[in-house]
Amino acid sequence: MPKRGKKYQDSMKSIDKLKLYDLEEAVEAMLTTAKANFDETVEAHVKLGVDSRHADQQVRGAVVLPHGTGKTVRVLVFAKGDKAKEAEEAGADYVGEAELADKIQKENWFEFDVVIATPDMMGVVGRLGRVLGPKGLMPNPKSGTVTFDVAKAIQEIKAGKVEYRLDKTNIIHVPVGKKSFGTQKLVDNIKAIMDAIVKAKPAAAKGKYLKSVTIASTMGPGIKLNTTKLMD
Repeated sequence: MPKRGKKYQDSMKSIDKLKLYDLEEAVEAMLTTAKANFDETVEAHVKLGVDSRHADQQVRGAVVLPHGTGKTVRVLVFAKGDKAKEAEEAGADYVGEAELADKIQKENWFEFDVVIATPDMMGVVGRLGRVLGPKGLMPNPKSGTVTFDVAKAIQEIKAGKVEYRLDKTNIIHVPVGKKSFGTQKLVDNIKAIMDAIVKAKPAAAKGKYLKSVTIASTMGPGIKLNTTKLMD
């Protein structure tokens, strides 16, 4: 276990590890522990009572956070013709076809955060599965990143759309804003993401769905939430 810094150890003293905090109280406690000298990102870590090895228990989707993420998102769009023009006009950072796929493959170029593709470009994009997949960048219809409505997809992403998906340990890790947002904006964003995850509960899921929900800033300790109240 790496030795934690003095700020982290001080923060831990103010957090009751055994307590399940109400959402607003948890956010306020977390903000007092975010002591780094930069605007820390706040993340939610949601452990679900599902088994990600089964296709019918997958949980993934996307939601536009009411107050955005506080991060400037660089969008790459694979499109051609009128759709390429539409993407440029909607504010995409990069638009192209096979030449962009070659740049990613040959130059290991990753100066982007989200990839959108029109369905007719998936033949080109499919070849990038091995490099985009592990980074969580592969376009997917479920998250709205494979679509002919590229303008809407770009606008939502720039407005603060976040994708959520289970990892192999059945946990969703998702950014919910920045320390500078303050309590109310973070509470609103966390409620939006939790509502989406609760609604995405697979029919095949048995037993308790929300096993645990923890919020933490980049450098701060995790604070556990009272999940029964989040399900109301």
